[in-house]
Amino acid sequence: MKLDRRQFLGTTAVGIFLPSLALAQGKASGVLYEAAKKEGELTWYIVHITSETAEKIGRAFTEKYPGVKVNVVRTTAQVAFQRLNQDLQSKVANCDVFASTDLGHYVDLKKRKLLMSYEPSNASEIDPRFRNVDPDNQFIITSATFIAILYNTDKVKAADAPKSWKELIDPKWTNQVSVGHPGFSGFVGTWVVQMKKLYGWDYFKKLAAIKPQVGRSIIDTVTATASGERSVAAGPGALAQYQASRGNPIGVSYPSEGSVLMASPSSIMANAPHPNASKLFLEFLWGSEVADITAAEFGTPLRPDTKVRPGVLPLDQMKTIRPSVEEVVTGIPEVTEDWRDLFGI
Repeated sequence: MKLDRRQFLGTTAVGIFLPSLALAQGKASGVLYEAAKKEGELTWYIVHITSETAEKIGRAFTEKYPGVKVNVVRTTAQVAFQRLNQDLQSKVANCDVFASTDLGHYVDLKKRKLLMSYEPSNASEIDPRFRNVDPDNQFIITSATFIAILYNTDKVKAADAPKSWKELIDPKWTNQVSVGHPGFSGFVGTWVVQMKKLYGWDYFKKLAAIKPQVGRSIIDTVTATASGERSVAAGPGALAQYQASRGNPIGVSYPSEGSVLMASPSSIMANAPHPNASKLFLEFLWGSEVADITAAEFGTPLRPDTKVRPGVLPLDQMKTIRPSVEEVVTGIPEVTEDWRDLFGI
């Protein structure tokens, strides 16, 4: 096939541009690494993944950048935010990188001028759907996953598992449902806001009537379902698939209304005691190593060049729903109060 002049110039430009871009990124990372080594560490307040995965990512970062340690502090969203605010009130700078599941946290912190603006140099390598979430780059999406319906495969056949969010609150599941708490988990808070948007607060009155087990973190729903303590749940699909790969009896049902898409951000605190290590860490979170770890654990990598595990439904093939940023920011505090009134916890 012959190339005309325009095609030739375009191809040549791309050929020149890509190595130049890679060289620029490598140089930027090299400069950051030298500065980060002088700082020696960073502290990561992390919510949206398990402690095990967070530690794995921290070790991978240190393997790539020897001399820079990641101190992992893993809690639920609201506990992490409370801890961060206690640090700020005490004028103690403990947190370098703050990674929550509640978008409202970032809106609040940004209004208070507590976040640093930084866009990693490898932004062009990220799926466009997860770029430019904040025009000032004070928070960037570093993790994506989904909430679906989980079921214990020893107790429930795939054909009998709920196929919609409405089926999850059928009276036949009385004493068999597991859910998290919106007052502790940003994932759960977002799910509650979305269900209220779909079906109103009556949805939760019906849920309360079938006496669900209410944990704190949404991760608790996976434990409860896989152990057989509960038969079905509203929980993180990727984590359930990961546990299934380890031989645990847990399956995922994609609800007909859509799985709730969770896109979780990270920020560098303006008072970060290790700013260069933090910037290097954000670069790493958008790099191929973290994408590979995410894919290996049945997650949704942010990089289009990373393939998902066999059996994992690609994001392009999954029906998803999600509330807007504004709905999350205003909705989670409201539904949390209503939830406590309804469930008494």
